[in-house]
Amino acid sequence: MITSGVFNDIPSAIRTPGVFIEFDSRLANSGVWQTRLLVIGQRLESGEKSALSADRVTSGEQADRYYGRGSMLAEMLRAALAIDPYMETIGLALDDLVAGTVASGSIGVAGTALRGGTVALYIGGYRVRAGVEASDSAETIAQALVDAINDEGRVPVTATVDGTDATKINLVCKWAGETGNDIHLVFNAKGERGLDGVTFTLTQLSGGDGNPDIGDAIAAMGDEWYHYIACPFTDTANLGELKTELTRRFGPMVQMGSRAFGAFRGTLSETSTFGSALNGEHMTVMGTGQSVSPTYLWAVTYAMVAAGALTNDPARPLQYLALPGLIGPLKEDQWTKAERNMLLFDGIATFTVADDGTVQINREITTYQVNEAGIESDAYLDIQTPETLERIRYEQISRILSKYPRHKLATDADAALYGAGQPIMTPNVCKAELLDLYRDFIENGWTQDYEGYAASLTVNIDPDNPARLNVIDSPKLVGQYRIHAMQTQFRR
Repeated sequence: MITSGVFNDIPSAIRTPGVFIEFDSRLANSGVWQTRLLVIGQRLESGEKSALSADRVTSGEQADRYYGRGSMLAEMLRAALAIDPYMETIGLALDDLVAGTVASGSIGVAGTALRGGTVALYIGGYRVRAGVEASDSAETIAQALVDAINDEGRVPVTATVDGTDATKINLVCKWAGETGNDIHLVFNAKGERGLDGVTFTLTQLSGGDGNPDIGDAIAAMGDEWYHYIACPFTDTANLGELKTELTRRFGPMVQMGSRAFGAFRGTLSETSTFGSALNGEHMTVMGTGQSVSPTYLWAVTYAMVAAGALTNDPARPLQYLALPGLIGPLKEDQWTKAERNMLLFDGIATFTVADDGTVQINREITTYQVNEAGIESDAYLDIQTPETLERIRYEQISRILSKYPRHKLATDADAALYGAGQPIMTPNVCKAELLDLYRDFIENGWTQDYEGYAASLTVNIDPDNPARLNVIDSPKLVGQYRIHAMQTQFRR
């Protein structure tokens, strides 16, 4: 028998005649997963937005207005939106550290042009071209390069001719901090023809120090859920703060887990040492080697590509996915398969460069390497593990809170006696819902072994708290098809 107590909005104490129909949406919620990418970076004073303001950005032009043309954050957002303009993308700006120093470098020009042509200079992966006429002197070429650099507002440096040497170009990063040291200078990175009779001497940018405190960005995030975070900083202090926050957000009392993406530039030895010191299941850092593109663009490109793919399927591997817009190391500087394999044991994600120059993900791993007891562990080696667990949890929460938001809790002993439509949750009802969900997870290709899961599922009312339902389950996640090992025993 259906009683008046099953209705949510139609009161039982009503005597006015009429037909009253309420709508109950509990069965209609499909648990929509709305992905958000947070991009953290430094702004310029020319930007409209103040620091620590989290703002949705939909175009490169808007990013320029918000954070200053040529700023780190504006270029990061440009790179992200060029990959996926439909992803909800949020910019969060930081000011330079007051005590920070800017990176600087230089270019020396020598000789006289024997023919006309174009100089192709790559600054942080951005190509600057300057026209040169036959017989132009080193001084003329230097001035042409300075003009070309400064005319292009998106370049991350400003250029001046040296006050005492007219053949020398001084370069200064537009912002302070260590990321300026990763702005690489190279001529003819894509095989452009050089200038006959002219030589260039490059002094790479260095001396940048003092990154902003990412703790300020973390505080500005508040209670908003950002599923993916692009972080340009890889100093120990900032990574430590970020790890702590990611762990907190993934925990059961917050349940708003995020995956953070970064990049590290350095030699093989430097990258190995750096990675070995990391340990976070929600953070992945790509080792860029001597890449032409700077680390902050690697971080956001890696984040956006991964975010798009993992949103579609959190369990599917990312290997061979292209990282658009990035220019990897020159061929002679690219790591071998054995070297990449070593880095994968040091907590560093790896990439490859295809014959056409396209940079691709080789293997995406987290920085997780040891458990809480300090024992080596691969429990969270693959980013798909926390990502899939996140999605499973989200679906379970969505199902329970949508269908059983104001239910009573009782044992199964009297289940046959409860009136039809009574809002009562029981252990068996909960178990049935979770088993039904698990079938969906299997259909989605996230999990496997239904029988094993069903056998593991335990649901009971807490003996000390009649308002609490305790559940223990053991989902078996699918793996990723990464290695095909085969022995061919041929016969003659």
